[in-house]
Amino acid sequence: ITDYEGEVWCISKHLLASSYRLYEVGTKELKRGNKDQAKDLFDKAFNLYSLFWALNLKVISPGEVKKIPDNAINKEDKKPEGFMGKFGDLVRKVVDCCLE
Repeated sequence: ITDYEGEVWCISKHLLASSYRLYEVGTKELKRGNKDQAKDLFDKAFNLYSLFWALNLKVISPGEVKKIPDNAINKEDKKPEGFMGKFGDLVRKVVDCCLE
């Protein structure tokens, strides 16, 4: 994060905190044997993490983050479409590239 004041900082810290919390809950569900619910939580955590990177790489503006509908990331989502799906695929490719 290049600027530690303002909207980008505030949105970024909430995106990362939310992403990590979903990851923690997903881990607990996995330990309980609830694999489907754990995967769902991990996917949602990854979507928030992807949104963090989109914001900080200036692919989207803070105003665009605010326009995401309230029900965009909810329990019923199966596979993100549109921006979240496309940017998530980009983040996956970057991570896969780094693993090689």
